[in-house]
Amino acid sequence: MTKIDLSALEAALDALPSAYPGPGGAAGLLLEGAPLAARAWGYADLDARRPMTSETRLPICSISKQFTCMALLAAFPDPERLSGRLAALAPAFVGPRPSLAELCHNQSGLRDYWALTVLEGAKAEQPFRREDLAPMLAHLRSGHFAPGLRYSYCNLNYRLLADLLEAETGLPLEELYRRHVWAPAGMSGAVLTADTRRPEDRVTGYEGDAANGWIPAVNGVYWIGDAGISASLEDMLAYERWIDATREDPRGLYRRISEPVAFRDGTPAEYGYGLRRSAVAGLEATGHGGALRGFRCHRLNIRAARLSVVVMFNHQADAHGAAQRLARAALGEAEASPAAPISAEWVRSWIGAETGLIARISRHEGGGSLRFAVGAEPLREHEGALVSPLSRIEREGEGLILRRASENLTERLRPLPKAPPQDAGELAGRYVSADLGGAEMRIEARGGAAHVWFKGFLGEGRPEPLSFVAPDLWLISTRRSMDAPAPGDWTLQLSRDASGAVAGARVGCWLARGLRYDKRL
Repeated sequence: MTKIDLSALEAALDALPSAYPGPGGAAGLLLEGAPLAARAWGYADLDARRPMTSETRLPICSISKQFTCMALLAAFPDPERLSGRLAALAPAFVGPRPSLAELCHNQSGLRDYWALTVLEGAKAEQPFRREDLAPMLAHLRSGHFAPGLRYSYCNLNYRLLADLLEAETGLPLEELYRRHVWAPAGMSGAVLTADTRRPEDRVTGYEGDAANGWIPAVNGVYWIGDAGISASLEDMLAYERWIDATREDPRGLYRRISEPVAFRDGTPAEYGYGLRRSAVAGLEATGHGGALRGFRCHRLNIRAARLSVVVMFNHQADAHGAAQRLARAALGEAEASPAAPISAEWVRSWIGAETGLIARISRHEGGGSLRFAVGAEPLREHEGALVSPLSRIEREGEGLILRRASENLTERLRPLPKAPPQDAGELAGRYVSADLGGAEMRIEARGGAAHVWFKGFLGEGRPEPLSFVAPDLWLISTRRSMDAPAPGDWTLQLSRDASGAVAGARVGCWLARGLRYDKRL
């Protein structure tokens, strides 16, 4: 039996409301399938003063992905026989198509439809209906890398799986979840709340923080397959008990989705079947997090210790960090000491040769940070390199090598020259993207400020600031998008014609790279 530091765990649980402040939350742990400790605190709705309880159902967001993968494996002994149906869902796609397994492992190379809603003109609070995916799929022509080559998080993968499952079985996805997972696991309260405008149990998610207060969040995306499940802490702990009870059964669904997977070149992958593999206190863990506007959650299963952790918030605090903290406390691992500031010579902006994305390294008292993917990654300096939970950065001549093992990506970064700001006036105009079926980008420069907005089948988005980084390289800062944190800053790289005039641009973020735009006026 794993030795648990109960006093440290109780102290860590008691500290959660102050360490991760917000309207409410719930957290619990199991050891060897039995309850170890649990808490629920605060409010599910501040205005109604409705308390948060262990039976309050909250969106579990992207944790839903693993349930979709289990439903697929349970319903079809040979899921790959469905791969041929992908052609009908995306008829304009050119090039090799991903396998069903590559959808499950986020190795498809497809761009994330949720990120593309920004470029299709969506405003943060508007609805995205189930039928709104079809126009995107109709002009889906390519991915941003070949299937099986890399990892890139993509909600579209699981949305496609949901559509395939329902079409092939003739059953709604909720029934497949209930039949294959919820009923066997005893998750009696779990439901599919695909329409996020109407959350279960009248729970409210909140934006904001302790310094500025909390305001009710507005969600409007119809999530199915990639998110959409609502469950209580009691439901999630029942799920963890089921995982423990079936841990030795080779036919057990969680056992099957937690088996090692690899990229096409044979390199082991950290992500597969909606689960991320990581290490906690030196032990292998499987789990996943979830984020919608106003909600955060995370679950971990540490098989060797038979320890499970679940954390759920109705606000936007770091549920992953909270789950890690509880697991480390239970296993008796001390908190890491603060890092020293990184060396100043690392600090500048760089451009990636493969992704075409700007990478920014900054320095602060607790080490440093890298902005390259969705959010800022904390950096510390170790043996002449910079390391984060996802990245290792080393010097190579005047440039850098960025290795992201979990993505099977080795990216060469070249330094961007420091130059006086470029006149944004020559960027101004209308751009059209054939990659997005004629969606538009508009740039306006006025009074020394530059702004960009997008127009597509979802409408016309709000102007966003455009910031100069280096000659012909700009950043588009999107701080709010539909239902979740924005998908990271977008890199805009200009192209010029033979006369030197701006002819077009490539726009991309980590979730949706390399989209071409041609300047029309």
